[in-house]
Amino acid sequence: MAKDLFYKTKEEIELIRESSLLVGKTLAEVAKAIKPGVTTLSLDKIAYDFINDNKAVPAFLNYNGFPASLCISVNSQVVHGIPNNYELKDGDIVSVDCGVVKNEFVGDSAYTFAVGDVKPETLKLLQVTKESLYKAIEMSVVGKRIGDIADAVQSHAEKHGYSIVRELVGHGVGKKLHEAPEVPNYGKRGTGLKLQEGLVIAIEPMVNLGKRNIVSEEDGWTVRTIDNLPSAHFEHTVAIGKEKADILSSFDFIEEVLKNKN
Repeated sequence: MAKDLFYKTKEEIELIRESSLLVGKTLAEVAKAIKPGVTTLSLDKIAYDFINDNKAVPAFLNYNGFPASLCISVNSQVVHGIPNNYELKDGDIVSVDCGVVKNEFVGDSAYTFAVGDVKPETLKLLQVTKESLYKAIEMSVVGKRIGDIADAVQSHAEKHGYSIVRELVGHGVGKKLHEAPEVPNYGKRGTGLKLQEGLVIAIEPMVNLGKRNIVSEEDGWTVRTIDNLPSAHFEHTVAIGKEKADILSSFDFIEEVLKNKN
């Protein structure tokens, strides 16, 4: 594992930050358009155009054959949903995962949106999943271990009665979309890789309202919960820091849009 780890220089981290902030701005453009009646395919086009207008390339498009710029996963879909002609409905939740490549470096982030009037129990799932991401980020400092990040997500989500998807994990980020190390959302404190400066990772809790079990749909990409209950997904790209983690991506652009929509 260690030989596959790529530690980034300060200059490289700034390039990843630039890409990651563009992801946040792209998700904010998508957020403006999210409402009942909008197709997920139309959201994908907004992202594709915005990324290209900013002289970057969608990281997901044609990645291992994936046919779109965004992964858009609705309700019980966990991740890797392919944008299509599905029209968002009042009460849906929709996870939008975006990656870009700019100046050879990748940024990666995801946000789960509420569409219209969403059930309180589902809104709480979104809130707790997002909280678990930030609890994991608090552990993303020099001297901690991957297991500390994993445990932070798991303990917070399970405390609220939710379950953690185990088959899918976060990952290192750099010139490739997926680098070492894997960053699971479950595990034991004090175990796994020791965190050092220069490591950049994507932390991405995937938390289910019901059982943790998942199944792949026939398209070969979309992953959904086996019990068809909702799943939430939030993701930041983070650089390990000495005193505190450096969050390279941002939800600020998104949340400014959401505040103005309400």
